[in-house]
Amino acid sequence: MSEQVVSDVALTARILGAAFYYPPSEIAQITELLSSGEWVAEWPYGDNAQKQTAAQKLNTAVTGEETLPQAYQRLFIGPQALPASPWGSVWLDKEQVLFGDSTIALREWMRAHQVDIALSQNEPEDHIGLLLMMTAWTAENRPDTLNSLLAEHLLPWARFYLARMQEKCGSPFYEGLSALTALTLSGWQDALLVIPAEKTIFA
Repeated sequence: MSEQVVSDVALTARILGAAFYYPPSEIAQITELLSSGEWVAEWPYGDNAQKQTAAQKLNTAVTGEETLPQAYQRLFIGPQALPASPWGSVWLDKEQVLFGDSTIALREWMRAHQVDIALSQNEPEDHIGLLLMMTAWTAENRPDTLNSLLAEHLLPWARFYLARMQEKCGSPFYEGLSALTALTLSGWQDALLVIPAEKTIFA
C-alpha cells in the first residue's frame, strides 16, 4: 500500500465523514468546499463526468425551501422517521436496531486494534460519518488493518445506505454527498483490493 493511496483514503474519508456526521454549522469550511466544486479536479476517485454530476447536486446546498441545517436535522436527527438510517446495525441486524450485533462486532474490532474514538455521547460507533472518520484514522495510524475495517464493517452495508439516500433523501446536497461517497468507496475498494464480506441486508 503506497503512501499516496493511504493519503488519498485518509483525506477523502475525513472530508466525507465530517460532512455526514456534523451539523453544517460546525463544518462550514467543508460544506463550502463541497458546494464550490473546487474539489472536482483533485478528487482521486470517479471519472470527471461522475464527479461533475455529484458537484452539481452539492452546489444546490442553499437553494430551495429547505436550508442545509434543516435537511441535516430531517435526515440524521428526526423527529420524523429517517429516510435512510445512517447506522450500520439497522441494515445488518435482523431486528433493525441500534447497538445490534454488528455494532458489538465493530467494538470488538476496535478493541482488538486499539482504535479509540472520543464520543461526546453514548451512541453507536457504526454511524456512517463516524465509520468514515474512523477509516481516515485507521489509514493514518493502522494502515495494516484498513482492509479489514472496510471489508467487515463499512462496505457490506454502506452502498445500500448511500443508494437509499440518493433515492429518498430529498436534499440535493446530501444526494450529491451520497453519490460522491459511493464513488469514493468504489475507488477505495479498487485501490486496496478489498473484498467486502457478504452480509444479509435487512433495512
